[in-house]
Amino acid sequence: MTDVARHPGALPRRIRPAASGEDAPTLVLLHGRGADEHDLFGLFDVLDPARRLRGVTVGAPLSLPPGGRHWYVVPRVGYPDPATFRDSLAALASVLDDEVAIDWTRTVVGGFSQGAVMSYALGLGPGRPRPAGLLAMSGFIPTVEGWQPDPGAGRGLAVMIAHGDADPVIPVDFARSARRHLERSGATVTYRESSGHHHIDPRVIPEVQRWLSDRFPDRASAELFRG
Repeated sequence: MTDVARHPGALPRRIRPAASGEDAPTLVLLHGRGADEHDLFGLFDVLDPARRLRGVTVGAPLSLPPGGRHWYVVPRVGYPDPATFRDSLAALASVLDDEVAIDWTRTVVGGFSQGAVMSYALGLGPGRPRPAGLLAMSGFIPTVEGWQPDPGAGRGLAVMIAHGDADPVIPVDFARSARRHLERSGATVTYRESSGHHHIDPRVIPEVQRWLSDRFPDRASAELFRG
């Protein structure tokens, strides 16, 4: 297996406060392979220009070639290395559950590539609290020895999946498989497959904005992304 080095210290995180203060819904965005906690931070202002959501990003613990931060070792796409996956998932859950004190009933967790994989693990894992929604961009539900999705975790869960049909890194069949699994488990899936590669397609952004607005139907969020 690839030599694994860990970044020293606690997992870094960035928080963009909501305009209304502390008691606001939360959007967690997790970066992909080789990036860091800064990578998706600017996306908060794109998805939520009125700052009605608190935004949280977290940096992954592993340092692997060719650089940047990684959530797990990749022996094969779709099948994360069990040891590094479990350790990173535990560290990530500790940061969000205990340090940031996430209220998962008012939180959408999402990410890109490896970050989407970790979002699935947080939202679907056994014993995990169910979030207000899952946003998976160019990712997959992981197949990992010792971990599997809770069979009941998808019931009533809102999920948005966005994936490029020509993705050379994580083939689109992974997204299609995730959709089938989630719909069978009772999730409400918004699925958008666009012509593109391994990236966040700007053409999907307006629909992500609308989908996020629908997750928080209270009066304060009724104007989300409007006016």
